[in-house]
Amino acid sequence: MRLGDILSHRIVVDGDACPVKQEIGETARRFNIPVIMVSSYDHLIREQEGVTTVQVDRSDQSADLYIANHIMSGDVVVTQDYGLAALALAKSCYVISNRGLRYGNDEIELMLDRRHHQAKARRMGKYSKGPKPITAEDKKHFQHNLTKLLLHLQEIVQP
Repeated sequence: MRLGDILSHRIVVDGDACPVKQEIGETARRFNIPVIMVSSYDHLIREQEGVTTVQVDRSDQSADLYIANHIMSGDVVVTQDYGLAALALAKSCYVISNRGLRYGNDEIELMLDRRHHQAKARRMGKYSKGPKPITAEDKKHFQHNLTKLLLHLQEIVQP
């Protein structure tokens, strides 16, 4: 029995700047788990089997707000946004970044604090380089960690 056959939830993706859409689709199909890919109208998402796309308006937080309002306990949320990650954790979701980092309640407060300080520095004219471009190795790492998470969930729900 596969995870999607016994778990009614899904993988919900903050799709606007997600570089691992293909890897999410491939992994979800192996576990028979539906995927909801949310992005603004400005981003074209290529159709994949088992992936439902939801397009929202192009305002700054539209995708995050849609996701926050539609996720349910037990969903797997893929995002690199710490604020959305915090909201998903508060709703008892499993959260993983585009680079395969699992977010948990223990570290999210530190991440939000760091984001706040970086925003303050930017307002004062100090800019950092931002994240390095994602590599093929990063994509493999993400897919490996997503698979581990889904295997873990499969163990939890199997009788």
